Amino acid sequence: MDKKNARLRRAKSTRSRIRELGMPRLSVLRTGQHVYAQLFSADGSKVLAAASTTQADVRDGLTSAKNIEAAAKVGRAIAEKARAAGVEKIAFDRSGYRYHGRIKALADAAREGGLQF
Repeated sequence: MDKKNARLRRAKSTRSRIRELGMPRLSVLRTGQHVYAQLFSADGSKVLAAASTTQADVRDGLTSAKNIEAAAKVGRAIAEKARAAGVEKIAFDRSGYRYHGRIKALADAAREGGLQF
């Protein structure tokens, strides 16, 4: 099993457990150049909020869109948008990625922004 398929298998398992909880899901996608975060409704049919390093308001003041600082800024942005949408309690879907580096920075910044995991 290669690295990508192992990550997708872990992501599938996590998402099935989150679906049973019936909570909004904060999903993270990490690429080589950017970090993306989306907040899905409890049934997964609707995107309630989204933030990424491709957005101009998030990218302001960043030297790079692919480092821990950028991920933290995305975390703060998604927390602000989620609270505006009336969501405070979420389930964190790390999409099979290890909880370190950019993923951890995004999660910590979202917690500081007022989201409860």
